[in-house]
Order: sequence, then C-alpha cells, then structure tokens
Amino acid sequence: MAKKEAAPAEDGQPGGKSKLKLIILIVVVLLLAVGLSIGGTWFFLSKDKKAEEPAHEDAAAAAAPVHQPAIYQDLQPAFVVNYNVDGRTRYLQVSMALMGRDAAGMEKLKSNVPVLRNRLVMLLSGQDFKALQTPLGKEMLLQQALASVQEVAQKETGSTVVEQVLFTNFVLQ
Repeated sequence: MAKKEAAPAEDGQPGGKSKLKLIILIVVVLLLAVGLSIGGTWFFLSKDKKAEEPAHEDAAAAAAPVHQPAIYQDLQPAFVVNYNVDGRTRYLQVSMALMGRDAAGMEKLKSNVPVLRNRLVMLLSGQDFKALQTPLGKEMLLQQALASVQEVAQKETGSTVVEQVLFTNFVLQ
C-alpha cells in the first residue's frame, strides 16, 4: 500500500482539516440536541410533578390525625419516701406530673388520684436507694411509674390516658 498525500483544497488547506471542522461541528450540534432534549424532558416532568404534589399533600393532611396539645396534671403534694440504707435513714422527695392529650380522659383520671398516689407511693418505697442515684435507675423508675399509672388509668377510665410521667423535682438525701 502506497501512501497517498492529501490533495490541497481550493483554499490552500489540505482536505483533512475541513473534514475535522465538519466532524467537530456535527458533534457539537448532536451534544446540543441531546442536552436540549434532556433539559426539556426534565422541565416538563418537574412541572407535572409540582402540579400533582398539592393534591397529594392535601390527601395526606386529611388522613393524618390532628395532633392535640399536651395537658399536664401535677400530682400534689410531692411524694416523700424514707429508706434504711446501711443503718441510716435516707429520704426521697419527688414531684410528678402526668402528661396526656385527651382532656376528657384526664378529667376522669382526676377522680382517681388517691388510687394513683397509693400505687406510686408503693412503687417508690420498693425501690433500691443506691439504684436511684444513677441516671439509669431514675429512668427505670420513670418507666415503672408510667406503667403503673397507665394500668390504673386503663382500669378506671377504660383507656391509657397518660402518655408520660414526668419528674418535676427529684431529691435524694
């Protein structure tokens, strides 16, 4: 095979350079066309998605339950319990509040506060004093108090009205 030399074009340039310019021009036009088609598709699809979203949000808002504000009920006076630890008398004073969202249920529970207080005094007096000094012990006591209060609420009102038991004051001596 013999080498062929490129014949000069009319403007004095070899024919390879004009073909290279033509190829570059075609590639640029193709890239521009692809970019425009992707951009147009994205624009129209996102426009349709925005039009559908409000209807979807309205349906979700209608299906979601209404979040009612929290109602707090203090258990007054504070609970005072004594412990015998290593031959010394120790004391626990704790103030508690009950948190629920059902106003009618919380009102029904008010008439059963003596039963609640009795349960909580028995629960507090049965605790290990040294365990109550740790954060884990306090958290465990909080969970036990919630379970005890919800049990009484279920018996007396027919539902577990109380969502949380909160310590508003916690003193160990």
